[in-house]
Amino acid sequence: MAQFDMPLSELEKYTPEVDEPADFDEFWSTTLAEARTFDEAPEVERVDVGLTEILVDDVTFPGFGGHPVKAWLTRPAHAAGDLPVVVEYQGYGGGRGLPHERIHWAAAGYAHLMMDTRGQGSGWGAGGDTPDPVGSGPASPGFMTRGVLDPHDHYYRRVFTDGARAVDAVRAIEGIDPARVALSGGSQGGGITIAVAGLVPDVVAAMPDVPFLSHYRRAVQITDNLPYNEITRYLSVHRDPAVEEQVWRTFSYLDGVSFARRARSAGLFSVALMDGTCPPSTVYAAYNGWGPGGSGGVSKEIDVYPYNDHEGGGDYRFPRKLAWLNKIV
Repeated sequence: MAQFDMPLSELEKYTPEVDEPADFDEFWSTTLAEARTFDEAPEVERVDVGLTEILVDDVTFPGFGGHPVKAWLTRPAHAAGDLPVVVEYQGYGGGRGLPHERIHWAAAGYAHLMMDTRGQGSGWGAGGDTPDPVGSGPASPGFMTRGVLDPHDHYYRRVFTDGARAVDAVRAIEGIDPARVALSGGSQGGGITIAVAGLVPDVVAAMPDVPFLSHYRRAVQITDNLPYNEITRYLSVHRDPAVEEQVWRTFSYLDGVSFARRARSAGLFSVALMDGTCPPSTVYAAYNGWGPGGSGGVSKEIDVYPYNDHEGGGDYRFPRKLAWLNKIV
């Protein structure tokens, strides 16, 4: 795919207005307060997968509605003292997979929590283990339109809450430094990273790669790729203007641009200028708004891949992120 979005010089200045409801903060503070009433300690079970230098724990913690959410926790076997931890969120359709698939953070001296994504894990990779017990009204295939007529019912309200509760959970685990929690993820995982950074502003760093789930209206206007196309398909069937209005109202509570404006941590983004799945302008909308009130004031960087589609920087990202995070924690 050729570069199809704005020129880079315009992207770097792109700060769109997005529809943000007046009760955005109340909506999310109430959501998290309700979730935190399920205050059971995370269950942590040591698993022997044959690795001699890395410890593996199977973690279960209460997410949205107290629903059990699974995660893998890996860390160096012979670490002394409490460790900084990277909480990672998975891309669209993937699950937590197998614990030996992601040991690079532990090999570098960090603890690493890989959160499962409820109801996903059967689209690619090695699977997931967390169901989503909440039903949905009529929806197009996928996750974007599940509960789309009411923000209280939407799938990503549950997922973003799970993401915030993953931070709560890992901070309660012995051997983890609760003051040194960083977030990471690509695509959907990048979108969850941005949301959680806005919901839990005392994390120290956030590293979203080619993030999804920001500036939904713009995305639907300029790309026909999935998963944003799920919204297009839904609205092409449900043609009533009142339905369209309600759909966009729901997404206004879930927009990464609004979460980015509430972030307080350092941020390291990546963007691919030929990305037809998460268009560059949607990424820059969140990046340029990163920081209190969208006015900046926090350390942030973005790495640009001019010739890449949604794969972005791929495996080139880890050494870059590791070097950046080492300076912070």
